Amino acid sequence: MPIPRLAEIPADVLALIETQTGTVLTYETVGGGLNSEIAARVHSANTTVFVKGLRSDHRRVWTQQREADINPSVRHLAPAVLWHVQESGWDLLGFEDIDGPHADYAPGSPDLPLVADAMARLSSITAPDVVMRSMPDRVKAHTDFPELFAGTTLLHSDWFPSNVLVAGGRAVLVDWAWASRGAAWIDPALWVVWLIKSGHTLEEAEQWATKVPAWNNAPPAAVTAFAKATVSVWAEIAEGEKDEWVLDMLQAARTWHDSR
Repeated sequence: MPIPRLAEIPADVLALIETQTGTVLTYETVGGGLNSEIAARVHSANTTVFVKGLRSDHRRVWTQQREADINPSVRHLAPAVLWHVQESGWDLLGFEDIDGPHADYAPGSPDLPLVADAMARLSSITAPDVVMRSMPDRVKAHTDFPELFAGTTLLHSDWFPSNVLVAGGRAVLVDWAWASRGAAWIDPALWVVWLIKSGHTLEEAEQWATKVPAWNNAPPAAVTAFAKATVSVWAEIAEGEKDEWVLDMLQAARTWHDSR
């Protein structure tokens, strides 16, 4: 479930940020994203940083350490982590600021080749030796064949459009909270569902997936099993949910699975 976002940065958090940036002059909270209590672009006299954070006792605070641990492996695809502060009941990450809009997944969008290129580069990265869940473990409650999704590749796995920024002629991947270890074709498989939800036909969506070489080597039976598991995952998320985008994702997952 989305984490409620604070509209203002609390005074004690500003004080922690200032230990890293100097006096904060202004800041703007950011609306996109679902995994942080605090998400803001913070300006001081000498720097602008993007700050995200959770209270130290939040049940998802582990995602902060996950991002910090993974960042050295994805510096060419993601904003650099500049600092990590764990004090006074808060866990805060300061990132290199990337000024760019969220990716547009709609048919004909000029962002699509950039996203496919970033995904292709990511698919060549071996998951670092840090604490990270595997994709078989994540979906074992939704499939009888979790072993089909095993692999050593670093997966982003959360292709919500707000997690992809477009800047400087490239796609920059943010919010690595749900990074996992698994088969290299899984990220393009997840993207297929987002593309269908964004207005692509099934054929168009899978054609974009072919731009990621790992997709073209995926065993068909494994992809079909993953499509079925994806329907189950979104059905669980959508249970009692009224947000239209969640229901649209469930329908997109069903469209993909039914085609197989």
